[in-house]
Amino acid sequence: MKRIFAAVKIELQPAIHQLFYQLKRHLTEDRIKWVEEENLHITLKFFGETPKETVNEIAEALKQVSTILPFEIEFTHLGIFGSRYKPRVVWLGIDDGGSLARLSEQIKEIIVPLGFENDRQNFFPHLSLGRISALSDKTHFQRIIDRFKTNEFAKQEINKFMLYESILSSTGPKYKIIEIYKLSLL
Repeated sequence: MKRIFAAVKIELQPAIHQLFYQLKRHLTEDRIKWVEEENLHITLKFFGETPKETVNEIAEALKQVSTILPFEIEFTHLGIFGSRYKPRVVWLGIDDGGSLARLSEQIKEIIVPLGFENDRQNFFPHLSLGRISALSDKTHFQRIIDRFKTNEFAKQEINKFMLYESILSSTGPKYKIIEIYKLSLL
């Protein structure tokens, strides 16, 4: 079994690196597991624990993604999942004109014949930055989030996506690329 997912790799740009630095510096008293900068990605479809034979079928099926041209995304705002009283995840929101949702939808449609049901959740494009386990001061935390809430952080061209294996360890996940898929109409 392999734990796999399809995702877009995010290149660490100076503005995102600076945001990480500022958040970590201002939230040192909180227990937040920050995503390793080399692991930044936007998940398009999480498959979970998958038999090796099915991994090969998925890798082959994803070669059919063909109607998505390269596109640009913009990281536009900082947000949280959960409530102001019990936040769980810090994330960066994305403006992309719906391109990531179309890519995610095409991936989901392609794998239905392999026995995967279509997700019931709506796709919400975001870049997870950290998972919150405990906050020392919720008011201070919200003040910091509000300070960075509406900045324009960075842009990135998306011209490929990857099928990854996630290998869990005590030091955190390690991501291994199984296959790279270029975006184009050809």
